[in-house]
Amino acid sequence: MTAFAPDSLVLNRKLPLWYQVSQSLRASILGRSPRDPLRLPTEEQLAAHYGVSVLTMRQALKELEEEGLISRHRRRGTFIEPGARRGAPRRLLGSIDAVVAQQSGERTTVLGHGPVPVPGELAEYFPGLDEVVAYRRVRSDGATGEPVNWAENAVRPEVAADLDITDLERWPMTKVLRDAVGVRISRITDTVEARLADPATAELLRVPLLSPILHYTGVTYDDRGRVVDVARIHYRGDRFSFSVTVETDLTGGAPAH
Repeated sequence: MTAFAPDSLVLNRKLPLWYQVSQSLRASILGRSPRDPLRLPTEEQLAAHYGVSVLTMRQALKELEEEGLISRHRRRGTFIEPGARRGAPRRLLGSIDAVVAQQSGERTTVLGHGPVPVPGELAEYFPGLDEVVAYRRVRSDGATGEPVNWAENAVRPEVAADLDITDLERWPMTKVLRDAVGVRISRITDTVEARLADPATAELLRVPLLSPILHYTGVTYDDRGRVVDVARIHYRGDRFSFSVTVETDLTGGAPAH
């Protein structure tokens, strides 16, 4: 029986290996094609694929099993749950794969794209540029079709020139920039704030005008320190939860807030 082939992963030794592996495999599962097989490779094969120990792989699989994305059967193997979709809160420890994973698992419709003048509120991110390429997308629940969020991305023109619009219908922007366009992403700065739905957001997300939404801004930098993308995503308040885990250094005490 053919096994599901997960994406590759470059490990960051500063973060827990099991967490990085679970998030990478999670993104692969949520972004899979309906034609992909449901059976996962064996623990040993997955460990070799990611370059980690079998013990680390087991911990990563346990995380996904607890989330309901996979089921494990003695002697039969490990299988992706057919109806698997994102439902757990985001838990970010700082990896790019975590960002990709939190954006995966939704059906995306591209509403439009093209060059626009740099919006005044984004001018600080694109000094010296007159225009950016704007992309507008709506993401819907893959099972129910209910709109979950809508996104606006402002991308540097030279980066957008290498971007295939059909990729955005399959993958999150972060994955497209990194894996399809080849941008060497150095960091992403996230901001989440509460807002009220304006007329456009209310219409796209099918919520009452002035109902609570969560507004996310993600600023993506390349390895030259340039901003390559600013994402502004409007989430339905009833379909979004966000949590951050801060790892402490046991020898140095807890971080300050």
